[in-house]
Amino acid sequence: MEAPNPLKRKRHDDENQAEVDLSLLEAVEKSQNAVEVLDLRTLKKLVLSFERRLKENIEARLKYPDQPERFADSEVELHEELEKLKILAGAPELYPELVNLNAIPSILNLLSHENTDIAIDVVHLLEDLTDEDVLEDNDEPARVLVDSLIENNVLELLVQNLQRLSDKDPDEMSAVYNTLASIENMIEVKPAVAELVCERTKLLRWLLGKIKVREFDSNKQYASEILAILLQNSTANQKRLGQMNGVDVVLQAVAMYKSKDPKTSDEEEMLENLFDCLCCLLMPMENKERFVKAEGVELMIIIMKQKKSAYSSAVRALDFSMTNYPPACERFVDVLGLKTAFAAFMGKASIPVSKKNKKERYQEELEERLVSLIASLFGGILRGSRRERLLSKFVENECEKIDRLMELYIRYSDRVKAETQRLEQLELDDLEMDEEEKYNRKLESGLYTLQLIAVILGHLWCSE
Repeated sequence: MEAPNPLKRKRHDDENQAEVDLSLLEAVEKSQNAVEVLDLRTLKKLVLSFERRLKENIEARLKYPDQPERFADSEVELHEELEKLKILAGAPELYPELVNLNAIPSILNLLSHENTDIAIDVVHLLEDLTDEDVLEDNDEPARVLVDSLIENNVLELLVQNLQRLSDKDPDEMSAVYNTLASIENMIEVKPAVAELVCERTKLLRWLLGKIKVREFDSNKQYASEILAILLQNSTANQKRLGQMNGVDVVLQAVAMYKSKDPKTSDEEEMLENLFDCLCCLLMPMENKERFVKAEGVELMIIIMKQKKSAYSSAVRALDFSMTNYPPACERFVDVLGLKTAFAAFMGKASIPVSKKNKKERYQEELEERLVSLIASLFGGILRGSRRERLLSKFVENECEKIDRLMELYIRYSDRVKAETQRLEQLELDDLEMDEEEKYNRKLESGLYTLQLIAVILGHLWCSE
């Protein structure tokens, strides 16, 4: 529904001014009637009223199952009670009491209500109650609420309801978005939910179906984001999705952008989410194998050659696929990926930089990925004609690539030295820092890339 146009005040128009004032007075009066002090007494009153309307609706539906007009009024009243419960989002400290009043099972059961509108009301209520801003600084009440929701099968009920919602209806489309938001909010409170929801429901399959759709919309974007969150820190979810043909589906989704750029910043964000999903999927070894079989290496090289906005993401995916996995390295050499990678390494490729990325940082991240990719190639291809082709790249054009490596080695070495001196100065200023934190700071300043450059130089030095 479109937002109403704001009232515009006309100068020297007393009649219009009076109308505006009257409408404002009515709004204030309504809000004063609606506002109550949020305490335990109010909560009990709200829950009691909700339970009463729920009972009346159940009875009316049982008594007149084939006469919707006979239970329509009870559903309007039930809708109003659910709307009233949203006020609880203003008092998260009362959530434990809401749980103690045993209202959660009654609310959640309505996700299976025959009237989709009632189920949608519950989805919006859950999104309000679990909203990140609402739960901020209310860790214990949030945990109590989420534990109770999980115990009463919220994940199963939300996903079951999700499967009957359509993107063609604006209200149902909004409910899809709020369902995903509620799941994300619960993961924020209880990270274990990320694996629970995949174990207990068909959410992963639903998300795969959503990202398969060619047309872009806000729910496809959100589906890609939720999928990335579910895969981020869970090897179990990465393997589970791999077994569901997930690698192939994600590759198909990114393939839509092999020769075109996203049209909007939201679509661009979705594409980044899809590549995040792909890189997470490429952590388990069995998924690397699926990636190679599905011709993922070839697709990433095509994206690089097309020089579209997904260029650096394709390099990142190749880096993940080739780390500790020689078959991907071999495929990369076989399909002539060396020429494309070394053109970028030498800065000869005209690489697109989106407005979102600052050019300097973008180039630096790409540079680090390419160094990692080349180090993986040396680690994965130890002998034979492929090794010779890799080594020959470094003697082309008067060894220009070795010059480039030394240039990078000096630059990253200087940065790590500067960070080491800075950390020593902090110690002199009595700022304590353990060895692990110092090491992490050095890694952030470029130590990891420096180590990889040294590894590549070592391979070159030892070559015959």
